Amino acid sequence: MIKVAPSMLSADFSILREEIKSIELAGADFLHIDVMDGHFVPNLTFGAPIVKAIRPHTKLPFDVHLMVTNPSDYVEEYAKIGVEYFTFHQETVPHMHRLIQYIKSSGMKAGVSLNPSTPVSTLEDVAAELDMILIMSVNPGFGGQTFIPRAIEKVKQAKALLDAAGNTTAVIEVDGGINDKTAVPIKAAGATVLVAGSAVFGAPDRAAMIEAIRNN
Repeated sequence: MIKVAPSMLSADFSILREEIKSIELAGADFLHIDVMDGHFVPNLTFGAPIVKAIRPHTKLPFDVHLMVTNPSDYVEEYAKIGVEYFTFHQETVPHMHRLIQYIKSSGMKAGVSLNPSTPVSTLEDVAAELDMILIMSVNPGFGGQTFIPRAIEKVKQAKALLDAAGNTTAVIEVDGGINDKTAVPIKAAGATVLVAGSAVFGAPDRAAMIEAIRNN
């Protein structure tokens, strides 16, 4: 079943609790939280205090995407908060296997994200260990960008990589420019979780948009 993870980056920050409750009632499966450090990507967003503050206000699983240069520094803190998925960028970590094991030993699921220019093959040696591969279909840092079609082929490659590793439980997530139209070829390629920011939060009927992304 396709799952939809609205991105908090597109929410109205002045009424964050209400926005989160709105997408939960609209049928979201995860809450996607983009943590940016202004270094790995040219933007600053949420830190652990905000993630901790919103945790009691929703039952949605937290899908935290760390666009930071030192993701290992955050593992313990986010595990204590109660994050389900902790995803870091392949481009930031010289010892992926070590960090994946650290994340999993802390009680979270481990994901690795790939920038648009990073080959899927870089995950070959850790594919069996992963709980998520996150394919970026825009360059990370800002919401509201245009979908990069090359991501469709990368999803196919990620699925083949997981199949070859015998990993039947990891999800393939796609983030960037997702709406009810771009979701169609991405799902056909093998994606199982779709991150949608402005498409969901900007929709007049959020439940209808989530349903369209999931089922179109």
